[in-house]
Amino acid sequence: MERSNETRILEFHLLGFSEEPESQSFLFGLFLSMYLVTVFGNLLIILATITDSHLHTPMYFFLSNLSFIDICLSSTTVPKMLVNIQTHSKVITYAGCLTQMSFSTLFVGLDDFLLAVMAYDRFVAICHPLLYMVTMNPRLCVLLVLASWVISALHSLLHSSLVLRLSFCTHLEFRHFFCELNQMIQIACSDNFLNDIVAYLTAGLLGGGPFIGIVYSYSKIVSSVRAISSALGKYKAFSTCASHLMVVFLFYCTSVGVYMSSFSMHSVHANAQASVMYMVVTPMLNPFIYSLRNKEIKGALKRLLGPKL
Repeated sequence: MERSNETRILEFHLLGFSEEPESQSFLFGLFLSMYLVTVFGNLLIILATITDSHLHTPMYFFLSNLSFIDICLSSTTVPKMLVNIQTHSKVITYAGCLTQMSFSTLFVGLDDFLLAVMAYDRFVAICHPLLYMVTMNPRLCVLLVLASWVISALHSLLHSSLVLRLSFCTHLEFRHFFCELNQMIQIACSDNFLNDIVAYLTAGLLGGGPFIGIVYSYSKIVSSVRAISSALGKYKAFSTCASHLMVVFLFYCTSVGVYMSSFSMHSVHANAQASVMYMVVTPMLNPFIYSLRNKEIKGALKRLLGPKL
């Protein structure tokens, strides 16, 4: 086969959501606002958990890590999109695209694992309350977060290494706002069979595994709460899980559906729009979900920002 059209390309083109000039100012303002809310909202959660001694517990330790990862996840994609809109450029270099793909894969994986870790934390707190402080000791909490980082980093490194072996044709365009792993695999000119197989396997293992853990934890939580005789006790038990369940619902209902549908090239544009939900919207909503439904967080934020909050 003639390989003159297969080269070590230097750049890709991110087409984003719309190529209409009149919509660019609106998109820039919208995503800049969402990004600023995401960064400042999650920073407030982190500062509140660090400065308030009442929040020095395993649950808020995991929450502060989730907030940090949400900032990183949005920062991986949104700033580059804003720069492209402002400069009327759609270009991203090959190295930049590979870096963006690697870090987005890393932080999505970390979100996935941390949600499972937080579900386990709630399981121990509700099902084994007398053993909670012994079981969820600082050493175990750090090890759970560290293990999430290591597994996610290896997962990202594996896919990055496999993408490096692919060849790409010239004049490549993503009908997307960032370099997504599955889209990079699909537009390659060389054989991508191995990449597809690894993508399916890792999606099943690293995506399905934590989800099964979350479902198992909450099935045990529901069984334990049903055994509580007082209605007030049941309400208090469920209220500690409500925020986490809302975040889990948002993350999995968007990311899993998007990830599986992205193997179809016919759904690329719809996939780009849906990806906004778990890459941008969910990290922005997390601080509101946890602060609005959590008296301890609201109290910590009031003490941090003053009585006028």
